[in-house]
Amino acid sequence: MKTKIFCDIADISLIKKFNKKKIVKGFTTNPSLMRKAGAKNYKFYSQQILKYCKNKPISFEVFADDQKSMIDQGKKINKWGKNVYVKVPVVNSKNKFTGGVIKELNNKNIKLNITSVYTSKQTEKILKIINKKTKVIISIFVGRAADTGKNPIPEIIKSIKLSKKFKNVEILWASVREPYNYLQAKEIGCHIITIPPTIIEKIENFGKTFDQLTIETVKNFLIDSKKSNFKI
Repeated sequence: MKTKIFCDIADISLIKKFNKKKIVKGFTTNPSLMRKAGAKNYKFYSQQILKYCKNKPISFEVFADDQKSMIDQGKKINKWGKNVYVKVPVVNSKNKFTGGVIKELNNKNIKLNITSVYTSKQTEKILKIINKKTKVIISIFVGRAADTGKNPIPEIIKSIKLSKKFKNVEILWASVREPYNYLQAKEIGCHIITIPPTIIEKIENFGKTFDQLTIETVKNFLIDSKKSNFKI
């Protein structure tokens, strides 16, 4: 199975650039990326993004923290475009499972991206409450889990296995740390991996030999030492 690459970004100039790349099959955003991109008005900024990303799937996240407001925001975000996925965190800030939100929006045939997932138990809880026809992405934060010194691979593999009964569900590898994560995601049969622009560009340059890398590295050290006019 081919693992699709989504670009994890909210910067409009970069979305325009990466939307033209065949390697990029979709986009993911979150409130932190939106803030970093300088968004002041969430709806207006999202609609500006959608002017350039009209066909590829793109996720916009709710930022409310209670069930009613999350559902409300989800319904509004869904109306922004046919290619829009409503991103919902698996729990709110009080660690309460957002099952009610997921179920309500899913029952209205709203495409969802369930985010901030770390365990296969969370995946199992999500799968128990969704239908088998409306598209759902489950985003598992592999990189952030690995940052804590834990091996996240068994959890994402379990989630992929659990999702096989659902043709409408895709498992997404989130919080990428290095280009090699793409090869790892492909190897375990992950449906999607969402990657920052700088790492996508590195993936496009896959194929250099170790000999090429050695000489490039040595040359860079030499250039920098000359620029600094180092002497011993």
